[in-house]
Amino acid sequence: MIRFDGRAVLVTGAGRGLGRAYAHAFAARGAAVIVHDAGVGRDGQGGDPAVADAVVGEVRASGGTAVAAYENLSSDDACLAVVERAVAEYGRLDVVVNNAGLVIYEPIEEAKRSWEAMRSVQIDAPFHVSRAAFPIMKRERYGRFVFTTSGIAMSLDDTRPGLAAYSAGKMAQFGLMVVFAAEGREHGILSNAISPVAATRVYTRHAEPGELEPEQVAPGVVFLASEGCTLNGVVLGAAGGRFELRRWQRGEGADFGREPVTPEQLAERWEQVAR
Repeated sequence: MIRFDGRAVLVTGAGRGLGRAYAHAFAARGAAVIVHDAGVGRDGQGGDPAVADAVVGEVRASGGTAVAAYENLSSDDACLAVVERAVAEYGRLDVVVNNAGLVIYEPIEEAKRSWEAMRSVQIDAPFHVSRAAFPIMKRERYGRFVFTTSGIAMSLDDTRPGLAAYSAGKMAQFGLMVVFAAEGREHGILSNAISPVAATRVYTRHAEPGELEPEQVAPGVVFLASEGCTLNGVVLGAAGGRFELRRWQRGEGADFGREPVTPEQLAERWEQVAR
């Protein structure tokens, strides 16, 4: 059975939606959970500590162990403070789930308006939080990172207009996951990513009750974060009870030799290149 007794787990953006479901799932399996949430609005503005406090109260009422962290992860100092809070409270940090995020729809011509905010929460924050946690895990020769990517960023068929900054951030987390997986494996630190779909406050399409619940995604994150998971550098898609691996694959290709070819030659043999 997958358990987290004696483990400390940090979940960013854990006050609502997916993060809240993750926090409850880890706590139910014995983890001491750091429930991070700045309590910002949908546009990333403001802040309300009651959002994280509410989840901590729920976890404790269910017999679990949790503390709250409220930092707005817009600076590297704030990211470091969240990690330091975990270590100060529990003396360790075994798992980091980089879940905090924003969704802002803007046409490409207008996307610069949200770029800084989106970059801060989708790229800078997971980098600085994970970078601060890495040496702590390295000393213990154990750790698990779960980053959050999105099928919207990974596929033309799945994307939607107006999400340039969002997609850039989610693919950046894919890249971070790969690098942390490569650098961590010799130290017992594994890194993977979740690509979730759930009807949370940022989901804009209609979903029937029970169709796309955050609790249907949480088992995938718990598995990736567990000691029993030996996977490294994979993306797990999760939506409505369905799980699947999302892959970037290198094709067989075509060898043209060492002499430079013309674009026409490339076009003529495109079927071979694309295999």
